[in-house]
Amino acid sequence: MTRSRARVGPQSTKAAPRLDVDGLLDDTSVGIIVCCGSGGVGKTTTSAALGLRAAERGRRVVVLTIDPARRLAQSMGIESLDNTPRPVPGVSHEGAAQGGSLDAMMLDMKRTFDEVVESQASPEKAQQILDNTFYQALSSSFAGTQEYMAMEKLGQIHRDARVGEPDGTYDLIVVDTPPSRSALDFLDAPERLSSFLDGRFIRLLLTPARGPARLMTAGFSIITGALTKVLGATFLRDVQTFVGAIDTLFGGFRVRAQQTFRLLQADGTAFIVVAAPEPDALREAAYFVERLSEDGMPLAGLVVNRAATAHSSDLSAEEAAAAAGRLAKDPSSKDPGSLAAGLLRLYADRSRLVEREAGLRARFAAAHPEVPTAVVPALAGDVHDLVDLRRVGVLLGGQDGDTVVETG
Repeated sequence: MTRSRARVGPQSTKAAPRLDVDGLLDDTSVGIIVCCGSGGVGKTTTSAALGLRAAERGRRVVVLTIDPARRLAQSMGIESLDNTPRPVPGVSHEGAAQGGSLDAMMLDMKRTFDEVVESQASPEKAQQILDNTFYQALSSSFAGTQEYMAMEKLGQIHRDARVGEPDGTYDLIVVDTPPSRSALDFLDAPERLSSFLDGRFIRLLLTPARGPARLMTAGFSIITGALTKVLGATFLRDVQTFVGAIDTLFGGFRVRAQQTFRLLQADGTAFIVVAAPEPDALREAAYFVERLSEDGMPLAGLVVNRAATAHSSDLSAEEAAAAAGRLAKDPSSKDPGSLAAGLLRLYADRSRLVEREAGLRARFAAAHPEVPTAVVPALAGDVHDLVDLRRVGVLLGGQDGDTVVETG
């Protein structure tokens, strides 16, 4: 099956092509699907629904999620998610008979960092790093660490699972990216963390651990003296000890970051941008699309979640509102605030919302005509179990949905 690669192109009035979600999930050449988007647009639910639908279509899937809501873990039949893939019970339909399976895990940022240290250093050196106060702060709260570790865990799963090989543990990894303030922080995080560890100041701090005391210039002594007063001698020593200990591991950080970045650019990866039918969310989605194109990342398409739906009717919003007004003013009416008038007003409001969202999607399509789009109607309530996730998957596949107004 051939996948189309969306790239940002010139503006056009053509409607966006339909994103063939089921075709993407069935394409065995696709080993990684990365769901990205701003916070609060249903990215984690989309990732879980894609994983479930792929498993029930015969794929061996693991979903790597980032801090999911507790209800989502429970909806997958798992009391709690951690850094180890756990089987999701209840995968059914034809996929189970074809060998389909679904595992899920939640990124444990610090545990992933610890695993990197333990795998790259001798037991004695690893323990020295793990016990270091500065390392403990860095691995738990340093800006970008979560994004970096999401990339690290993706690379680790891909290597361990032998994705793409017939006897591999998984043949599809679905990644739910961290909810970053800046759109694609998880792409920048490896370089930022590597730059921090390779930065001039860190290199200067490392100097005492590397060479003779004569290399410590008078100017640097003044700087460290000032930092000691501000941060304390113990903290500064912890930083120097950490840098000295981790220096032998530094090359591995950068190499793996580069390997994972190339993995994300490869033909076996597909990015799905997730958005809500709101101006700010679609502006963020446009930025995602443009940035992915700049970085040469393979974009599968856009998913617009929680779209308003309209039932087929020849009655326009204006006609419904006018009819409601006439009923309210009709002196012969026994009930000026009648149920019929209220229902007509609700219909008018709903129709206007559907039209407004359709207009927003049309503007996005005009600016990015080559980006395939799937529109997922809003559910009546939250996702609570596999039945709800399965329903989202069906809607992602473009089936069994109410009418969603599109404009060409």
